[in-house]
Amino acid sequence: MSNVFDDGALAVLERQIDEWLAGLRAENPAIEAIDRGEGDECRWYVRMRGEAKEYITIWFTLGQRTLRYETYVMPAPVEHVTEVYEQALRRNERLVGAHFAIGAEDALFLRGELPLTALDEAELDRVVGSLYAYVEQSFPALIRLGYASHVARLEQAEAEAGTEAGTDG
Repeated sequence: MSNVFDDGALAVLERQIDEWLAGLRAENPAIEAIDRGEGDECRWYVRMRGEAKEYITIWFTLGQRTLRYETYVMPAPVEHVTEVYEQALRRNERLVGAHFAIGAEDALFLRGELPLTALDEAELDRVVGSLYAYVEQSFPALIRLGYASHVARLEQAEAEAGTEAGTDG
């Protein structure tokens, strides 16, 4: 038995995903935009305002059997490279429905896919919420480790600016 969806079934699912994402946006103030991809590929972009990471964008791609999703976590680390990738791999053990992956230019992504037979509004909501939470939980430690010198310089500059602001007046 094949779980390949035909064009008619995919068109129905595409409309449902549009509706479900619109509903999520109406209920979730962190979602700033939902856009569709161009061309033949059925693709959606969900852009959210984060706290630890300024923006989190999830890309959804509808295929004949699965809905694939991914979000960019951070660029390739420039320091402690092995430790950053090791930390991401160790985090994979605790993630449900997603995994860290090394993508283009050695950047870190979170990726996953869901069989279309399991896709419904609640599952789509779970994926969006999970990816948001996973990025927010992992980004600070990963970026601090992979860009340690840069983060230290930024913190020092902020501390000096705060000290100077406190002595004015």
